[in-house]
Amino acid sequence: MSATNILVLNAGSATLKYAVYGPVRAAAPAECLTRGQVDLAAGSREASVQRALRECDRALDSFEIAAVGHRIVHGGAKFTAPVSIDDSIVAELDALQPLAPLHQALGLAVVRAARTQRPQVPHVAAFDTSFHASMPMVAQRFALPQVWFDRGVRRFGFHGLSYEFIASKLGQMGVSEPTQRVVVAHLGSGASLCGMRGGRSVATTMSFTPTDGLMMATRSGALDPGAVVYLLREHRMNVDAVEHLLNQESGLLGVSGVSGDIRTLLANSDPRAQLAVDLFVHRIVVETGAMVAALGGVDAIVFTGGIGTHQPRIRSRVGAALAWLGVHCDDALNESGQMRFDSNRSTVGLWNIPTDEEAIIARDTARLLHGQSDA
Repeated sequence: MSATNILVLNAGSATLKYAVYGPVRAAAPAECLTRGQVDLAAGSREASVQRALRECDRALDSFEIAAVGHRIVHGGAKFTAPVSIDDSIVAELDALQPLAPLHQALGLAVVRAARTQRPQVPHVAAFDTSFHASMPMVAQRFALPQVWFDRGVRRFGFHGLSYEFIASKLGQMGVSEPTQRVVVAHLGSGASLCGMRGGRSVATTMSFTPTDGLMMATRSGALDPGAVVYLLREHRMNVDAVEHLLNQESGLLGVSGVSGDIRTLLANSDPRAQLAVDLFVHRIVVETGAMVAALGGVDAIVFTGGIGTHQPRIRSRVGAALAWLGVHCDDALNESGQMRFDSNRSTVGLWNIPTDEEAIIARDTARLLHGQSDA
């Protein structure tokens, strides 16, 4: 495949990030030529994609798109590597919507709109779940009968594109070695942790769906399944109401009663807002301990995502609570947003690394296209 430009569309729950990379070759990193974000218009995903394409056109004057790479949150048990999109693939991914109700439908709506707008070029799906396919079986299993595992009820893990970028970045910086034990905290509206050894996923906090694990902006995180049974049986809530409660009315928003935005809560003196922040930090600290146990120790902790990268107070509070682990922040480095911010007393490296899911999607798209053309 000759030098090309690849358009990446990264659909979230309410926004569509786009980026153009080029020239893209399988063996060489590509330059990001432009990037931006548009709101996903309610009821009209195609209009949002059209707007993103128009913004790209204006930013670059004119450019050739040789392929479009898409972020798809859930690949299920089958899709553990990027795949070329056709109608049958869309249908299979559509069946996974119940496992990622906030994201899968939106991502596929963008895929459909983009395929309509750019039907002449290949479209490639890259999956948030793929990175965690390397987890050992004990990290994938729930304590349910075998038949349910065979039917796909297992721990998948998410934010894999972000974690893959961080693993790649650490490798480029010479930080990641085959035995290196790293806990990565992807903290944003959606939040999770991943324990990595030698750049590969060993354990993660999200599991069957992106609702599990850490407390998030509007998602509950880990919850006793008996609580769900209780809501269904004793309070006569239906399944849709429970799903809405856990995904859109809980987390920071639910506890604070004020907002799901950590910036708003940090600036608010309301005790409920402070409780929400305290609980958010507590859950990160507790689950970090679990990741360290799964790894048998820790050599570095990396913060990424919107909160992880831009909120030094959260990084500082997490670090202080992990002092027993040998973690010590350099307050000045942390406050100024330096990439490395551990003090000389710390036995654990502390990093603040912005993630770039779009770069991984562009790379995976290029590799898949090269593989096809080489066959």
